[in-house]
Amino acid sequence: MSVAAQALSPPSRTLMFLEGRAISELGAFLGALPLLSLAPKGDGHPVLVLPGLVASDTSTRPLRSFLKSRGYAVSGWRQGRNLGLRHGVQNAMVDLVQELNDTHGRKVSLVGWSLGGLYARQLAKMMPDRVRSVITLGSPFASGPKATNAWRVYEMASGRSADEEDNRFGGSLAGTPPVPTTAIFSRTDGVCAWQGCMEQSTATSESIEIESSHCGMGHHPAAVYAVADRLAQAEGEWSPFDRSGWRSLVYPNPHR
Repeated sequence: MSVAAQALSPPSRTLMFLEGRAISELGAFLGALPLLSLAPKGDGHPVLVLPGLVASDTSTRPLRSFLKSRGYAVSGWRQGRNLGLRHGVQNAMVDLVQELNDTHGRKVSLVGWSLGGLYARQLAKMMPDRVRSVITLGSPFASGPKATNAWRVYEMASGRSADEEDNRFGGSLAGTPPVPTTAIFSRTDGVCAWQGCMEQSTATSESIEIESSHCGMGHHPAAVYAVADRLAQAEGEWSPFDRSGWRSLVYPNPHR
């Protein structure tokens, strides 16, 4: 882990307090559904959506329902609350990716919110022959665990040290997956330091910035549209997110 990653501080108490925005962001999502219906439709490939820390498939239901309406074969992670990488969790996720891949005969796209995004990245590194793309939402893969306001919750929920990395689960968290990868982040994230949620720009990886809370990112209209846009790309024909036209008003240049 780099010195810069270690030095990152968690978001301020003010930003943490503003996480209450997540409720209004859900209302904004419901109100924006007519506009979101203009997002490109999918090709029917399987999409696995992974929830954040102490959250369950209930938290990702709005996003999953929307992606299903766009034509994807969408699945939740089916393991109840995400209490960290406890015994059996990794194997269950690997088995689910294999099941979705075998059932549909197509590679699986992985969408992960916060801790779920860390899982998505590691699964893609372990199973690049079965994974089509990865999209993370506020996932702190490029920072130390103490650069979040949730590390104590993680330790209580999982019974593991937040500093503990299991290199058997895909290796280093910061390493970019060997499949098309998009990291969606917000500078107003009240849980994770936004700098640690950005992906390096390469021929098949990018970052997309939105203005959102952490707890509302999975149903924020800008995030949902970006997820749909990224998933709709034809397999093997990935290109960076287009910020021209009206999108420039919603999606700032993340490297500004």
